[in-house]
Amino acid sequence: MCGIAGLFHLQEPRPVDRSLLEAMTDRLAHRGPDDSGYHVVPGTGLGHRRLSIIDLAGGHQPLFNEDGSVAVVYNGEIYNFAELADELVARGHRFRTRCDTEVIVHAWEEWGEAAVERFRGMFAFAIHDARRETLFLARDRLGIKPLYYTVTADGWLVFGSELKALLVHPGIARRIDPLAVEDFFALGYVPDPRSIYEGIRKLPPGHHLTLVRGRSAPEPRQYWDVTFAPDRGPGDGGEAEDALRERLGEAVAMRLVADVPLGAFLSGGVDSSSVVAMMATAQEAPVVTCSISFGEREYDESRYAAIVAERFATEHHNRRVDADDFEVIARLPQIYDEPFADSSALPTYRVCEEARRHVTVALSGDGGDEVFAGYRRYRWHAYEERVRRLLPQGVRGPLFGLLGRLYPKLDWAPKILRAKSTLEAIARNSAEGYFHSVSVLPDALRTALYSPDFRRQLQGYRTSELFREIIAAAPASDSLSQIQYLDFKTYLPGDILTKVDRASMAHSLEVRVPILDHHLVEWAGGIPPALKLRGREGKFVLKKAMEPLLPHDVLYRDKMGFAIPLATWLRGPLGDRLERTVANGALPDCGVFDVGVLQRMVEQHRSGVRDFSAPLWALLMFAGFLEDVHGGMQQRATVAPVDA
Repeated sequence: MCGIAGLFHLQEPRPVDRSLLEAMTDRLAHRGPDDSGYHVVPGTGLGHRRLSIIDLAGGHQPLFNEDGSVAVVYNGEIYNFAELADELVARGHRFRTRCDTEVIVHAWEEWGEAAVERFRGMFAFAIHDARRETLFLARDRLGIKPLYYTVTADGWLVFGSELKALLVHPGIARRIDPLAVEDFFALGYVPDPRSIYEGIRKLPPGHHLTLVRGRSAPEPRQYWDVTFAPDRGPGDGGEAEDALRERLGEAVAMRLVADVPLGAFLSGGVDSSSVVAMMATAQEAPVVTCSISFGEREYDESRYAAIVAERFATEHHNRRVDADDFEVIARLPQIYDEPFADSSALPTYRVCEEARRHVTVALSGDGGDEVFAGYRRYRWHAYEERVRRLLPQGVRGPLFGLLGRLYPKLDWAPKILRAKSTLEAIARNSAEGYFHSVSVLPDALRTALYSPDFRRQLQGYRTSELFREIIAAAPASDSLSQIQYLDFKTYLPGDILTKVDRASMAHSLEVRVPILDHHLVEWAGGIPPALKLRGREGKFVLKKAMEPLLPHDVLYRDKMGFAIPLATWLRGPLGDRLERTVANGALPDCGVFDVGVLQRMVEQHRSGVRDFSAPLWALLMFAGFLEDVHGGMQQRATVAPVDA
């Protein structure tokens, strides 16, 4: 895995500040500790940091075509590179290396923009074509690899694998986007294509961007989208199960190519266990597996990981995260650059750290919940949709809205009695209801938390608008597929894949995600919803497919998720830090919040009256961003006004 950065002047071939390019690229050294390289010509500068995985001696970047007119810097893996190389050689192209990077150069020469449609893998790359005075940026279909970009006032397009590379540039305005703040406190992350800063964008998954010098900068163009067509999918359950095993096995096998040690994450859940089972089938040597355990049994899946490790005789490594393991919390803001409130970033960081002690590449089970409908919230959404179909909105909205307002907030009670959120969700339409179920802070709490001045800056914007737009555009007719599509566009790239990419790259570890092989994702889009979610059982077809390989107790146990005991930690060892954060520093001083509401949330959580663990963690992470990332650039955290 690697880090890329670069500069391209949109209007004329101005001199490139090489020292600036090197400084931007050096900020990505953790992504590529093995090598660095630069390509500097008038109007264009490309920088690269390399983590050597394939062709350790010959894969230096930037890499060029035969006459040096086309250069590429690239972050990722193209798993079908050997097949493409054979086709390109047959068409007359000459290869000097056996690495996948060189395929990108020659594919661009042969097919232009359409080359990206032939790549099977994860990637973010930049191609400079000197003859065409063109810069081409592309990101993989699912958003596994990141790419940020912006245009400065003096006409430079600036890009990089992480936001920190762009923030080195002195010409980039660093003004916080109020809409991104609203998105963050609604979802716990800033969804693509927005970033926390005005004017800095993320290239969306499945998009590319072509810039020709002297022309106006075009918008990103989509080259791929996930679709759902259950009428064109596999037949009955048995046929789907056999095909799933075969396709998952192929996706795993093609990700086992590496010239460095390779292993897998093993949480003991269905997805990672399935990947490990397929790895054990595909290779003779024992699979190296790594997991995390917690002292609190409610959050500890390590016993299930041990069952799978024993079944496949893996070389298993487990690391325990205890209640006083908060060293990494201070590092999270610098790792993620933007505010990021998924608390599982902490154990993800630790499992990546453990894995890097043994391997350089690790396969993960990420994406299984999105592809095969495994989240509990999908089940609850299905229940809510049944009620919505029975009662028209004119009846349902007032009735369940009233019940939701009257029903007490019983955070301390057993889950079966915590019906307030469900009643409130049923009162809403499908998109608004799903948004309510996934929000870190519900609408009413966000409204109360924001200061009057910040609410004016939002000019009525709410993140739920984004959900409505995506569901309206979803290439799916049934409600389950619609919210799967929504998660493919928001939660998967914005949260899950961001979490894993930054945590792994902080340790110079490459993570490969076979369940997100786009051929497998496209095929799974044809599976009928009833084979994904059957009654209470999510990922039904995946579990049935893996029955010949995995124990029943692993496949059909209650879903736990990769979580930490956050509520307890914020009442105990993290409580004092939380109170200091709310009382002093950037958080109360930034102008976004009603400080009185902040303090009441902390008091009620610490006393046990309410469970505000998710919102308070989000506030801790936002404070860390303000102080450690944004605060390094200006003394007071300021929020930009929203344009009319």
